[in-house]
Amino acid sequence: MNLLRLGWKNIRHNPLGTLLSVTLFALGIGLMVFLFLVQKQLDDNFKNNLAGIDLVVGAKGSPLQMILSSMYHIDAPTGNITLGDARPYMNPKHPFIETAIPLSMGDSYREYRIVGTTQEFIHLYDAGLAEGKIWQYNMEATLGANVARELGMKLGDTFSSSHGFADDEHAAHDHTEFKVVGILAPTGSVIDQLILTTTQSFWLVHDHAVEEDAHDHDHDHSHAPIMPPNLLDEPEEKEITSLLLKFKGRNFQALNLGRNINEKTDMQAASPAIEINRLYSLMGTGEQVLRMLAIVIIFVSGLSIFISLFSSLRERQYELSLMRVMGAGRGKLFSLIILEGLLLAIIGYVLGLLLGHFAMQIMASTMEDAYKYSFSAWEFLPVEWWLLIGALLIGFLAAVLPAIRAARMDVATTLTQG
Repeated sequence: MNLLRLGWKNIRHNPLGTLLSVTLFALGIGLMVFLFLVQKQLDDNFKNNLAGIDLVVGAKGSPLQMILSSMYHIDAPTGNITLGDARPYMNPKHPFIETAIPLSMGDSYREYRIVGTTQEFIHLYDAGLAEGKIWQYNMEATLGANVARELGMKLGDTFSSSHGFADDEHAAHDHTEFKVVGILAPTGSVIDQLILTTTQSFWLVHDHAVEEDAHDHDHDHSHAPIMPPNLLDEPEEKEITSLLLKFKGRNFQALNLGRNINEKTDMQAASPAIEINRLYSLMGTGEQVLRMLAIVIIFVSGLSIFISLFSSLRERQYELSLMRVMGAGRGKLFSLIILEGLLLAIIGYVLGLLLGHFAMQIMASTMEDAYKYSFSAWEFLPVEWWLLIGALLIGFLAAVLPAIRAARMDVATTLTQG
């Protein structure tokens, strides 16, 4: 009988000890894998959606909330700002600002967020058209790839928006309708989850007087589309939610712009990179605690493997002595016990791997339902190879002392004692 088969037989001979050791090991490995997957998914989503934006300007409140709502579309906006306040930073001749993209938010369709903005928005994410065209006239909408796929929408479809981000039929704006004129190709970024339209369309939905005029105008002129004017030509009292700013260069004046806005205006400015790093630091404490817990569990599981092998060694002394009498050398007995430790570690590692990925799959489904982001639960990470090496090392170390004892066992005394 070869060592592998004999080692497997010995492991099965102690089912309770094996089950305890493997379960603890799998829990520790599973928790580590889950944490690595969550970190990787969050990193990917945060980095993919930074889009080169240097500063976000919006209503005063929580800077992190403003970044999450304007950049990642996973929180409520802090409020609105007037065009009069925002206009100086939208000037194409501004000495420090290369691009200023306005966002108007607060409505949705079947939980997918509607964003009123300019066509420059799609260039932030290098998005291209899959079919149709980019929104241009009022009440035209271009859909992100995930929106079109999940809702089964196509060119020419019409829909009414709802106030807020929940799918509430009582909050629907039934008096106005958007028409789908384009669908974007997938980008793997937040734009896949958005419905894009003109800023003026956002105002039309909420301004009842304008709604009625537009409604009457459509009936009188066979629904002729209305080309919206430049936002710089709109009344100052009109409101948007936020501005996404890209600097021309990273000189002192540009980097100091956010502080000037916070100190000298009724608006607030925040850097996406700084706020996301702050979010990471807030999450980091909890992640470190969980990682330490996983390490403790793995250590305890290694101890459990050691105890299991050491205990079973007492019961198997006679069997191992017979193997020596039949020609098995000390090295073979040593290798047999080491192999059993490695087998327990490998089984625990494989089960832990499946457990971690399965836990990520559950989280991915929950997160996708809540935030419409895409998560990949079954992506194999390079760090998982290091976990395998670590698992084998723990299995080896846990088996070393029992293996040495088995190799040094006094055959004559053991056989005499029966």
